[in-house]
Amino acid sequence: MTGNTYIDPGADTKEGYLISSTSRGLARMVVGDETPEDRIRQRCAISVGDFIMADLMAFNNNPVEAGLKALSAGAPVITDIRMVQTGIRKKEHKSEVLCALDYEIEISKDKEITRSSAGFIALKDRIEGSIIVIGNAPSALLVVCDLIDKGVKPALVIGTPVGFVNAKESKDLLRTKNVASISNVGTRGGTPPAVASMNEIITMYIENQRN
Repeated sequence: MTGNTYIDPGADTKEGYLISSTSRGLARMVVGDETPEDRIRQRCAISVGDFIMADLMAFNNNPVEAGLKALSAGAPVITDIRMVQTGIRKKEHKSEVLCALDYEIEISKDKEITRSSAGFIALKDRIEGSIIVIGNAPSALLVVCDLIDKGVKPALVIGTPVGFVNAKESKDLLRTKNVASISNVGTRGGTPPAVASMNEIITMYIENQRN
């Protein structure tokens, strides 16, 4: 949203733009539209088709500002699974969007841990100053929290893993860390709100570049 002009860089057809702008109009009325965080809440609610999601979102340590600064610096965006990687907009910013699954090599077998977790361990030297986006794997979010405890500090962690095993716990743990983060409360979550959160920050970045 720039003044009274709505933009959605991902809507590249008239029909797509109409769907996007109509959905966003409804979300603004229900969720509110006072802050950048409200915009992320709107988009997350749209992504799952449920306005309850807006009330579950949590923001710690100025995550929007942190995300915009990281994008301006061209920091890498590191995701837990390919679905998240695929969903993140690649245009109109300089940040490379990586997937941890491409870097796990033999670590997952050696340590008998998930491939996403192994990928973040393999990428530990690239996590400093990066944007982490985890929408599926709570085990990977726990690894990231452990790396933060060891002194590795990403610019922003978006963590919305879904499920009944460690999803809630990993997000609760993330919110105790001294790092900018976007997460959600409880067992809900998944790829849609993770991608929605990242793409809304990218949209804000694009707006800043165009103005």
